[in-house]
Amino acid sequence: MDFGDRVTVIEPANLYGCSIGDDVFIGPFVEIQRHVKIGARTRIQSHSFVCELVTIGDDCVVAHGVTFINDSFDAGGPARGDKSKWCKTLIGNNVSIGSNATILPVRICDHVVIGAGSVVVRDITEPGLYAGNPSRMLRKLP
Repeated sequence: MDFGDRVTVIEPANLYGCSIGDDVFIGPFVEIQRHVKIGARTRIQSHSFVCELVTIGDDCVVAHGVTFINDSFDAGGPARGDKSKWCKTLIGNNVSIGSNATILPVRICDHVVIGAGSVVVRDITEPGLYAGNPSRMLRKLP
C-alpha cells in the first residue's frame, strides 16, 4: 500500500494494494481493494466498497454505503474471476457521491454531485447535479 501524509483510517477497515493520497479520511467498515487510487483530501465514509480499478480524484466525498462495481456483466452474467472483463472507473476532482449510490464502470468529470441512492450507468461529461436510477442531470452547476 502507498499512503500519503496525514491519512486517517477508522478501524475496522479492509485496505490492500491501494494508493491513498495526503489528508484522506477513510471511515469504518470500508473496503478499498487493489489497484485503487484515492486522491488528496478525499473522504470515504463508512460502509463503502471501492473495488479494483477505481480512481477517485482530489477533494471528493464518497458518502456512506456507496458501492463501486467493476464487472459490467457484458456476457450476461458475472465475469467469474476473469479480470480481463473488468472495467475501470475514473472519478474526477471535486465529486460528491451521495449515500447508497451505485457506480458502474464509468468516467465522471470534475465538479459533479451524485444524489443519494442514484445508479450511475453512463459516463458523466458535464458538471452538474445528477440523481435517479439511472442517474440523469437535474441541473448544471456553476
